[in-house]
This record gives sequence, C-alpha cells and structure tokens, in this order.
Amino acid sequence: MTSTRYSRTAITLHWLVALFIFAGFGLGLTMVDMSFSPQKLKFYSWHKWIGLTIFALVAIRLVWRLTHPAPAMPASMPAWQRRAAHVSHLLMYVLFFAIPLSGWLFSSAKGIQTVYLGLLPLPDLLTKDMGDIVLAAAEAEKPFTVSELIRLFHKFMNYLLGALVLMHIAAALKHHFIDRDDILGRMLPWLKSRS
Repeated sequence: MTSTRYSRTAITLHWLVALFIFAGFGLGLTMVDMSFSPQKLKFYSWHKWIGLTIFALVAIRLVWRLTHPAPAMPASMPAWQRRAAHVSHLLMYVLFFAIPLSGWLFSSAKGIQTVYLGLLPLPDLLTKDMGDIVLAAAEAEKPFTVSELIRLFHKFMNYLLGALVLMHIAAALKHHFIDRDDILGRMLPWLKSRS
C-alpha cells in the first residue's frame, strides 16, 4: 500500500528548512537597516550560517526526495493544481540553492571570507577585484559593480522565495479548510485523515 504521508525524515527536513528560512529572512530584513555596529556584524554572520545550513539541509532533503518519492496527490486535485505544485516546488528547490550561493558570492566579492559557525573558513568564490569591476558608471553617487549586481540578485531571489513560501502556506491552508483533503496532513502527521 502506498503511503499518503511523507516519511518522518522528510517531515523533519521540511520543518527544519522552514524554520531556518523564516529565521534567515527575518534576520536579513532586520540587519540591512541597522547602522554599522558589532551587533550588525554578528547578525550578518548568523545570516550566512543560516543560509549555509539551509543549503546543506536542502541537499540532504533532495537526495532523500529522489530516493523516497512524495506521496501521490489526491485524485480529486485538478491537473492545473498538480502542475502548479510541481513547478512551485521545483522553483523553491532552485532558490534554496541559489540564495545561499549568491550570498556566499556577494560576501566573497566584498572581500569578506565566510567562516561557517565561526570555525570553518570557506574558500572565496570570487575575488574582491572581480567584485569591484564596474558594470555601469551611472550618474548615481557610486558606480554599479559586480558585487552590487550580486547583492540585488540575492535580494530579489529572497523576495521571490518569500512570495513562494506564502503561496505554499496559503495553498496548504486552502486544501485543509476549503478543499478538506489530506494535503496538509501529509506534513502534519498528527492531523487525522479525512478519508
């Protein structure tokens, strides 16, 4: 018999990633508006550690998912919703990897080495010289550099992920309270099956 719920490992990885995403996003929003201080530097370090932890957890989750297929969607779910769920999950996986990598690239391009948990120095992915390359000397106060482009890309991808996560949550709640199917119960095993 095919399981209608995810395995404990998949559920644990899902909620750990979710927890770290909310923590990283909240920390990111907080630290960018802070004035320069030791606390801001500490928040930047924590933000980087969270991003790298998400990267590692999602890599494990992806391997698990490839070897342990997801439970089948309810037969009552329209085909367009199945496609939308597939595309949104695929895009989230891409962002789970691209966001931490872009943050690491940005840090490297600014000449700041990433040291995971303050213990493991990671190699720079770009040199500061490459990050300082001017892409466009607009009439703005400072030139537009490679590092600035990476920063904007990192920021855009975070907001895109935020929108996808909100859609993911809204869809799960819609399935639970409106469609009254077991989609949410696949990741919340304490919910009783409605079948």
